[in-house]
Amino acid sequence: MGLSFFSKHLPIQEATPSRLAVPLPADIISTVEFNHTGELLATGDKGGRVVIFQREPESKNAPHSQGEYDVYSTFQSHEPEFDYLKSLEIEEKINKIKWLPQQNAAHSLLSTNDKTIKLWKITERDKRPEGYNLKDEEGKLKDLSTVTSLQVPVLKPMDLMVEVSPRRIFANGHTYHINSISVNSDCETYMSADDLRINLWHLAITDRSFNIVDIKPANMEDLTEVITASEFHPHHCNLFVYSSSKGSLRLCDMRAAALCDKHSKLFEEPEDPSNRSFFSEIISSVSDVKFSHSGRYMLTRDYLTVKVWDLNMEARPIETYQVHDYLRSKLCSLYENDCIFDKFECAWNGSDSVIMTGAYNNFFRMFDRNTKRDVTLEASRESSKPRAVLKPRRVCVGGKRRRDDISVDSLDFTKKILHTAWHPAENIIAIAATNNLYIFQDKVNSDMH
Repeated sequence: MGLSFFSKHLPIQEATPSRLAVPLPADIISTVEFNHTGELLATGDKGGRVVIFQREPESKNAPHSQGEYDVYSTFQSHEPEFDYLKSLEIEEKINKIKWLPQQNAAHSLLSTNDKTIKLWKITERDKRPEGYNLKDEEGKLKDLSTVTSLQVPVLKPMDLMVEVSPRRIFANGHTYHINSISVNSDCETYMSADDLRINLWHLAITDRSFNIVDIKPANMEDLTEVITASEFHPHHCNLFVYSSSKGSLRLCDMRAAALCDKHSKLFEEPEDPSNRSFFSEIISSVSDVKFSHSGRYMLTRDYLTVKVWDLNMEARPIETYQVHDYLRSKLCSLYENDCIFDKFECAWNGSDSVIMTGAYNNFFRMFDRNTKRDVTLEASRESSKPRAVLKPRRVCVGGKRRRDDISVDSLDFTKKILHTAWHPAENIIAIAATNNLYIFQDKVNSDMH
């Protein structure tokens, strides 16, 4: 299960001495997403920027060596706004990015902040037309009296230009903050979820969306839970799941009713009364839910664990993995410094056999579902020498310590891996650590079985 470093670590902004110590808030990465082929990787940050990395083709000299990811395009997706009706500032921070399946030579992606979703088109241009009849080389109209002959315009090569243009802006659909977007397998619709509602949009229609889930009570004092994440099933366009702050998952079928307030299935693990504490409800809140590529399973992340659910079994998860159980005794201090509210994401590998999620101290965890082995790895500048093998890390809770162990009391809670992504087909992973992007690859370049 060893991973070796695939490429350089990639600061989204070139690090200046001041940024090395304390990154600017705007530079902190807030989402990471591979496209459907894995050729492109997009990151969004708190400053509203989207940076797209492209994988370089394999070199002819070393045909089996993998290409590295280099910056392909950078653009400003969202700007800070002000809601005058509510006297609220709307942050420019990118909450989520989702790629659309590629239909032609262009690529398309959706990006969202708290309120507004935008559809962007990314195109390449490496030729320009020359020899217009009615325009000069600068594009200005010629004096028609000087045009005495007709010529055929020709395409001349030019330096490659990547153009990013906004195609649609989906606004005014949400009263509360958008926490997730998901593109449907029909490639025509997508959904967006906030704390209390989920809306269904058509990619071609910006001024109208359909409310498919609404859990807002008539009296807000009766509110007991909020929606934390949602995702469409990868193969069935009528199915989607959403998770809640109470730790439950609701699978909904859009064929049953226009408003999916009545779920088809409820996935919920019964609580052990002996483990109940003041923090039980907070740490059971699901921060992320992901369907497996096969569509048979769902992966969820709460504060201390990742769980695998079978769509055919609602009573309990079929697998539960402890991410950082050593923090169970520190929940009080984590509550005081607000870390207990951190929202960690989770990811499947391409064959659904390994799962990954983040932790503190720039650690991230991997769990092999077949062998039941797990490993803790660290994303750091020290380990980012090209082709260096990442050494497994171990957190020690009292008792004997090995030489490389790190004590639970010396963990840095300001360094957290909240956002991770896995290449859809290969063992390449992207890890967002504050304002740095790390890309790692399995050293044997084969499936992690």
